[in-house]
Amino acid sequence: MTGLNWDDVRVLLALARGGSLSASARALGVDHSTVARRVAALESELGVKLFDRLPRGYVPTAEGEDIAELAGRVEDAVLALERHARGQAGEPAGTVRLSAPPVFASHFLALRLARLRQTLPKLVVELVGDARRVSLTRREADLAIRLDDPEDDGLVARRLGAMGYGLYATPAYRDRRAPADWEFIGYDDSMDHVPQQRWLRAAAAGRPFAFRANDLASLHAAARADAGVAAIPHFLGRSDPALVAIPTDSEPEPRALWLLVHRDLRRSARVRAVMDAVIAIMNAERDLIGG
Repeated sequence: MTGLNWDDVRVLLALARGGSLSASARALGVDHSTVARRVAALESELGVKLFDRLPRGYVPTAEGEDIAELAGRVEDAVLALERHARGQAGEPAGTVRLSAPPVFASHFLALRLARLRQTLPKLVVELVGDARRVSLTRREADLAIRLDDPEDDGLVARRLGAMGYGLYATPAYRDRRAPADWEFIGYDDSMDHVPQQRWLRAAAAGRPFAFRANDLASLHAAARADAGVAAIPHFLGRSDPALVAIPTDSEPEPRALWLLVHRDLRRSARVRAVMDAVIAIMNAERDLIGG
């Protein structure tokens, strides 16, 4: 047996986690034929069958599970080494990848973080609007802003503040309809777990929903299109001249915003610079974001 190719091992891990050629290919940024070829090469090199090819996808064999577990430990060690090396650089230069909720990234952070280039010309911010929980341990991002309570091991969390929500509509919609005749814009059933959606259902008090979607950008667009009254974050409603706030007896409970960084990177100059910028932005914009 010759030395193992680490790229083949990465493919093994991606397929064990993704369960299909297409999912693994997307995660690795390659085509599915490359995944199939590398898995076959690794099986030939090791002399064992690593996956059963079933109609529902690729399922690791017992040997495949054992090898994937060992490979995962190696991956953790390699990534820890990379994080440590990156964290030692003293000059705030290079790229920092920041993950944040999509609309918060596009409608709030992008404009403000882009200005960082004026004072730190060697720093590049990669802002990724992503609704999923990216893995900081696996270097899918250097920093993450989340609405969830942080529970990940190995991460350092700082509370940035709270995101407030309220009812918003166009002035024309507000003026031509009595409150008893309002129709609402809300999430579809897949998002019933979201706190502001539960609040909106109670606030609607049996009044109909005119439009539903599973993403905040669509709710915002529908409100701008005069489709009804939407429960959206204050940073979105207050900064949009096409919308006005609709007074209510109560508002949804604000949701905490957390900034997360892997503990191996928290002293990195480039990461620290972006962290400081995010914290300063949030402190300056509390009236826009909060309740």
